[in-house]
Amino acid sequence: MMEIVHVPVMYKEVLETLVPQVEDAIMIDCTTGEGGHSAKFLEKYPKLKVIGLDRDRDIQKKAIERFKDYKDRFTAVNTWFNDYLASRESESADLILFDLGISVFHYVESERGFSFRKDEKLDMRLNLDSDLTAEVVVNDYPEEELANVIYQYGEERYSRRIAKRIALERAEKRITSSKELADIISQAVPREYRYGRIHPATRSFQAIRIEVNHELDRITPALEEAVRVLNVGGRVGVITFHSLEDRQVKWFFKDRSTGDDPLLKILTKKPIIPTDEECETNAPSRSAKLRVVEKRRSV
Repeated sequence: MMEIVHVPVMYKEVLETLVPQVEDAIMIDCTTGEGGHSAKFLEKYPKLKVIGLDRDRDIQKKAIERFKDYKDRFTAVNTWFNDYLASRESESADLILFDLGISVFHYVESERGFSFRKDEKLDMRLNLDSDLTAEVVVNDYPEEELANVIYQYGEERYSRRIAKRIALERAEKRITSSKELADIISQAVPREYRYGRIHPATRSFQAIRIEVNHELDRITPALEEAVRVLNVGGRVGVITFHSLEDRQVKWFFKDRSTGDDPLLKILTKKPIIPTDEECETNAPSRSAKLRVVEKRRSV
Protein backbone atom coordinates (compact mmCIF):
# COMPACT_ATOMS: atom_id res chain seq x y z
CA MET A 1 0.00 0.00 0.00
CA MET A 2 1.28 3.46 -0.88
CA GLU A 3 2.43 5.47 2.14
CA ILE A 4 1.59 9.17 2.36
CA VAL A 5 4.02 11.01 4.62
CA HIS A 6 2.99 14.66 4.10
CA VAL A 7 0.07 16.28 5.93
CA PRO A 8 -1.31 19.27 3.97
CA VAL A 9 -0.82 22.53 5.84
CA MET A 10 -3.92 24.52 6.91
CA TYR A 11 -6.17 22.47 4.67
CA LYS A 12 -9.29 23.56 6.56
CA GLU A 13 -8.41 27.23 6.15
CA VAL A 14 -7.56 26.66 2.48
CA LEU A 15 -10.96 25.03 1.89
CA GLU A 16 -12.74 27.87 3.71
CA THR A 17 -11.13 30.63 1.62
CA LEU A 18 -10.38 29.05 -1.76
CA VAL A 19 -14.04 28.53 -2.64
CA PRO A 20 -15.05 27.85 -6.27
CA GLN A 21 -17.73 30.15 -7.67
CA VAL A 22 -18.98 27.56 -10.18
CA GLU A 23 -19.94 23.91 -9.72
CA ASP A 24 -17.71 22.42 -12.44
CA ALA A 25 -14.64 24.42 -11.42
CA ILE A 26 -11.12 23.83 -12.70
CA MET A 27 -8.41 24.03 -10.07
CA ILE A 28 -4.65 24.20 -10.69
CA ASP A 29 -2.64 22.82 -7.80
CA CYS A 30 0.72 24.33 -8.64
CA THR A 31 2.69 22.36 -6.05
CA THR A 32 0.82 19.07 -5.80
CA GLY A 33 3.39 16.93 -3.99
CA GLU A 34 1.67 13.82 -2.68
CA GLY A 35 -1.69 15.47 -3.32
CA GLY A 36 -2.78 16.44 0.18
CA HIS A 37 -4.63 19.63 -0.71
CA SER A 38 -5.94 18.26 -4.01
CA ALA A 39 -7.48 15.30 -2.17
CA LYS A 40 -9.51 17.62 0.07
CA PHE A 41 -10.86 19.57 -2.90
CA LEU A 42 -11.71 16.48 -4.94
CA GLU A 43 -13.57 15.04 -1.94
CA LYS A 44 -15.50 18.23 -1.18
CA TYR A 45 -16.48 19.23 -4.73
CA PRO A 46 -17.73 16.22 -6.79
CA LYS A 47 -17.60 18.03 -10.15
CA LEU A 48 -14.33 19.90 -9.64
CA LYS A 49 -11.32 18.93 -11.76
CA VAL A 50 -7.72 19.33 -10.62
CA ILE A 51 -4.64 19.86 -12.75
CA GLY A 52 -1.76 18.82 -10.53
CA LEU A 53 1.66 20.31 -11.29
CA ASP A 54 4.98 19.11 -9.91
CA ARG A 55 8.53 19.15 -11.24
CA ASP A 56 9.60 16.14 -9.19
CA ARG A 57 8.66 12.94 -11.03
CA ASP A 58 9.17 10.73 -7.97
CA ILE A 59 6.69 12.52 -5.74
CA GLN A 60 4.28 13.01 -8.64
CA LYS A 61 4.04 9.23 -9.03
CA LYS A 62 2.48 9.14 -5.57
CA ALA A 63 -0.19 11.66 -6.53
CA ILE A 64 -0.98 9.80 -9.75
CA GLU A 65 -1.40 6.56 -7.84
CA ARG A 66 -3.44 8.25 -5.13
CA PHE A 67 -5.93 9.75 -7.59
CA LYS A 68 -6.18 6.92 -10.12
CA ASP A 69 -9.83 6.28 -9.21
CA TYR A 70 -10.73 9.90 -9.96
CA LYS A 71 -9.86 9.29 -13.64
CA ASP A 72 -10.25 12.49 -15.68
CA ARG A 73 -10.92 14.60 -12.60
CA PHE A 74 -7.19 14.64 -11.87
CA THR A 75 -4.56 15.38 -14.51
CA ALA A 76 -0.85 15.36 -13.61
CA VAL A 77 1.65 17.59 -15.42
CA ASN A 78 5.39 17.24 -14.79
CA THR A 79 6.57 20.85 -14.98
CA TRP A 80 7.58 23.96 -13.05
CA PHE A 81 4.45 25.94 -12.19
CA ASN A 82 5.72 29.19 -13.71
CA ASP A 83 6.36 27.46 -17.05
CA TYR A 84 2.94 25.80 -17.11
CA LEU A 85 1.01 28.94 -16.22
CA ALA A 86 2.89 30.96 -18.86
CA SER A 87 1.75 28.51 -21.53
CA ARG A 88 -1.89 28.29 -20.45
CA GLU A 89 -4.64 30.34 -22.07
CA SER A 90 -6.12 33.33 -20.24
CA GLU A 91 -9.19 32.97 -18.03
CA SER A 92 -9.22 29.18 -18.06
CA ALA A 93 -9.16 28.24 -14.35
CA ASP A 94 -11.26 28.99 -11.28
CA LEU A 95 -8.91 28.19 -8.41
CA ILE A 96 -5.11 28.26 -8.24
CA LEU A 97 -3.18 27.08 -5.19
CA PHE A 98 0.51 27.42 -4.40
CA ASP A 99 1.95 25.60 -1.37
CA LEU A 100 5.54 26.81 -1.51
CA GLY A 101 6.84 24.44 1.15
CA ILE A 102 8.99 21.40 0.55
CA SER A 103 7.13 18.15 1.12
CA VAL A 104 8.04 15.90 4.04
CA PHE A 105 8.66 13.28 1.34
CA HIS A 106 11.81 15.12 0.30
CA TYR A 107 13.23 15.03 3.81
CA VAL A 108 12.11 11.50 4.65
CA GLU A 109 12.15 9.45 1.44
CA SER A 110 13.90 11.21 -1.44
CA GLU A 111 17.51 10.49 -0.32
CA ARG A 112 18.67 13.74 -1.93
CA GLY A 113 20.30 15.43 1.05
CA PHE A 114 17.50 17.86 1.95
CA SER A 115 17.79 16.96 5.63
CA PHE A 116 20.80 17.88 7.76
CA ARG A 117 19.81 15.03 10.08
CA LYS A 118 20.63 12.36 7.50
CA ASP A 119 23.79 11.17 5.77
CA GLU A 120 22.81 11.41 2.12
CA LYS A 121 24.33 12.58 -1.14
CA LEU A 122 24.28 16.38 -1.47
CA ASP A 123 21.72 16.91 -4.21
CA MET A 124 18.59 18.90 -3.19
CA ARG A 125 17.19 18.99 -6.73
CA LEU A 126 13.45 18.96 -7.33
CA ASN A 127 14.13 18.63 -11.04
CA LEU A 128 16.52 15.71 -11.55
CA ASP A 129 17.22 16.86 -15.11
CA SER A 130 19.01 19.96 -13.80
CA ASP A 131 22.81 20.07 -13.65
CA LEU A 132 22.94 22.33 -10.58
CA THR A 133 23.08 20.35 -7.34
CA ALA A 134 23.81 21.23 -3.73
CA GLU A 135 27.21 19.58 -4.14
CA VAL A 136 28.04 22.00 -6.96
CA VAL A 137 26.92 25.02 -4.91
CA VAL A 138 28.90 23.94 -1.85
CA ASN A 139 32.10 22.93 -3.65
CA ASP A 140 32.30 25.07 -6.77
CA TYR A 141 30.84 28.47 -5.87
CA PRO A 142 33.49 31.06 -4.91
CA GLU A 143 33.55 31.64 -1.16
CA GLU A 144 32.02 35.13 -1.41
CA GLU A 145 29.21 33.96 -3.68
CA LEU A 146 28.46 31.04 -1.35
CA ALA A 147 28.34 33.43 1.62
CA ASN A 148 25.93 35.68 -0.27
CA VAL A 149 23.62 32.76 -1.08
CA ILE A 150 23.55 31.67 2.58
CA TYR A 151 22.93 35.22 3.77
CA GLN A 152 20.34 36.27 1.19
CA TYR A 153 18.30 33.08 0.99
CA GLY A 154 18.81 31.78 4.50
CA GLU A 155 19.01 35.10 6.35
CA GLU A 156 21.91 33.49 8.21
CA ARG A 157 23.90 35.96 10.31
CA TYR A 158 26.99 33.72 10.37
CA SER A 159 27.05 33.27 6.59
CA ARG A 160 30.64 34.56 6.22
CA ARG A 161 31.97 32.26 8.91
CA ILE A 162 30.12 29.30 7.46
CA ALA A 163 31.32 29.95 3.89
CA LYS A 164 34.90 30.40 5.09
CA ARG A 165 34.81 27.09 6.96
CA ILE A 166 33.30 25.32 3.97
CA ALA A 167 36.02 26.76 1.72
CA LEU A 168 38.74 25.48 4.08
CA GLU A 169 37.22 22.01 4.28
CA ARG A 170 36.58 21.63 0.55
CA ALA A 171 40.17 22.61 -0.18
CA GLU A 172 41.17 19.39 1.58
CA LYS A 173 38.40 17.13 0.29
CA ARG A 174 35.23 17.61 -1.74
CA ILE A 175 32.12 17.79 0.47
CA THR A 176 29.64 15.21 -0.81
CA SER A 177 27.15 14.35 1.95
CA SER A 178 24.50 16.21 3.92
CA LYS A 179 25.94 15.05 7.24
CA GLU A 180 29.42 16.30 6.29
CA LEU A 181 28.00 19.70 5.45
CA ALA A 182 25.87 19.90 8.60
CA ASP A 183 28.87 19.03 10.77
CA ILE A 184 31.04 21.67 9.05
CA ILE A 185 28.38 24.33 9.59
CA SER A 186 27.99 23.34 13.25
CA GLN A 187 31.73 23.74 13.80
CA ALA A 188 31.74 27.13 12.05
CA VAL A 189 29.27 28.91 14.33
CA PRO A 190 29.66 30.03 17.97
CA ARG A 191 28.96 27.46 20.65
CA GLU A 192 25.81 29.20 21.95
CA TYR A 193 24.38 29.25 18.41
CA ARG A 194 25.32 25.62 17.89
CA TYR A 195 23.07 24.59 20.75
CA GLY A 196 20.31 27.13 20.17
CA ARG A 197 16.60 26.79 19.43
CA ILE A 198 17.07 25.47 15.91
CA HIS A 199 19.79 23.34 14.35
CA PRO A 200 22.65 25.63 13.21
CA ALA A 201 22.49 24.20 9.67
CA THR A 202 18.78 24.97 9.19
CA ARG A 203 19.13 28.32 7.43
CA SER A 204 22.13 27.30 5.34
CA PHE A 205 20.40 24.17 4.04
CA GLN A 206 17.32 26.24 3.21
CA ALA A 207 19.45 28.76 1.32
CA ILE A 208 21.30 26.13 -0.71
CA ARG A 209 18.02 24.38 -1.59
CA ILE A 210 16.51 27.67 -2.77
CA GLU A 211 19.59 28.38 -4.89
CA VAL A 212 19.59 24.91 -6.45
CA ASN A 213 15.93 25.12 -7.47
CA HIS A 214 15.72 28.89 -8.17
CA GLU A 215 12.66 28.93 -5.94
CA LEU A 216 12.36 32.65 -5.28
CA ASP A 217 12.88 33.52 -8.94
CA ARG A 218 9.69 31.68 -9.89
CA ILE A 219 7.19 33.26 -7.50
CA THR A 220 6.39 36.70 -8.96
CA PRO A 221 6.39 35.55 -12.63
CA ALA A 222 4.09 32.68 -11.65
CA LEU A 223 1.70 35.00 -9.82
CA GLU A 224 1.57 37.31 -12.84
CA GLU A 225 0.55 34.39 -15.03
CA ALA A 226 -1.81 32.94 -12.42
CA VAL A 227 -3.83 36.15 -12.33
CA ARG A 228 -4.03 36.15 -16.12
CA VAL A 229 -5.09 32.49 -16.23
CA LEU A 230 -7.75 32.96 -13.56
CA ASN A 231 -11.38 33.54 -14.50
CA VAL A 232 -13.01 36.71 -13.17
CA GLY A 233 -14.33 35.79 -9.73
CA GLY A 234 -11.72 33.08 -9.38
CA ARG A 235 -9.29 32.87 -6.47
CA VAL A 236 -5.58 32.38 -5.91
CA GLY A 237 -4.22 31.10 -2.61
CA VAL A 238 -0.55 31.04 -1.63
CA ILE A 239 0.99 29.30 1.37
CA THR A 240 4.47 30.57 2.21
CA PHE A 241 6.95 29.33 4.79
CA HIS A 242 9.50 32.08 5.22
CA SER A 243 9.70 35.86 4.99
CA LEU A 244 11.43 35.99 1.60
CA GLU A 245 8.52 34.16 -0.04
CA ASP A 246 5.81 35.96 1.90
CA ARG A 247 7.25 39.40 1.12
CA GLN A 248 6.97 38.77 -2.63
CA VAL A 249 3.41 37.50 -2.36
CA LYS A 250 2.28 40.27 -0.01
CA TRP A 251 3.53 43.09 -2.23
CA PHE A 252 2.35 41.48 -5.45
CA PHE A 253 -1.19 41.22 -4.08
CA LYS A 254 -1.08 44.68 -2.50
CA ASP A 255 0.11 46.39 -5.69
CA ARG A 256 -2.75 44.89 -7.70
CA SER A 257 -5.50 45.53 -5.17
CA THR A 258 -5.20 49.33 -4.99
CA GLY A 259 -6.19 52.19 -7.27
CA ASP A 260 -9.46 53.20 -8.96
CA ASP A 261 -10.03 49.88 -10.72
CA PRO A 262 -8.03 47.21 -8.86
CA LEU A 263 -7.40 43.87 -10.52
CA LEU A 264 -7.56 41.89 -7.28
CA LYS A 265 -9.52 41.90 -4.05
CA ILE A 266 -7.58 40.73 -0.99
CA LEU A 267 -9.67 38.24 1.01
CA THR A 268 -7.14 37.83 3.83
CA LYS A 269 -6.40 41.29 5.24
CA LYS A 270 -3.81 39.64 7.44
CA PRO A 271 -2.27 36.30 6.48
CA ILE A 272 -3.97 33.28 7.99
CA ILE A 273 -1.67 31.28 10.25
CA PRO A 274 -2.09 27.75 11.65
CA THR A 275 -3.86 27.10 14.91
CA ASP A 276 -1.83 26.19 17.98
CA GLU A 277 -3.27 22.68 17.71
CA GLU A 278 -2.02 22.26 14.14
CA CYS A 279 1.41 23.59 15.06
CA GLU A 280 1.63 20.92 17.75
CA THR A 281 0.48 18.04 15.55
CA ASN A 282 2.03 19.10 12.21
CA ALA A 283 5.40 20.71 12.88
CA PRO A 284 6.08 21.89 9.27
CA SER A 285 3.05 24.20 9.53
CA ARG A 286 4.55 26.41 12.25
CA SER A 287 5.95 29.09 9.95
CA ALA A 288 3.16 28.92 7.34
CA LYS A 289 1.12 31.90 6.15
CA LEU A 290 -1.86 31.77 3.79
CA ARG A 291 -2.88 34.71 1.58
CA VAL A 292 -5.90 34.59 -0.75
CA VAL A 293 -7.16 37.02 -3.41
CA GLU A 294 -10.07 37.15 -5.83
CA LYS A 295 -9.88 38.41 -9.40
CA ARG A 296 -12.22 41.36 -9.97
CA ARG A 297 -11.82 42.01 -13.71
CA SER A 298 -10.03 40.84 -16.83
CA VAL A 299 -6.38 41.72 -17.27
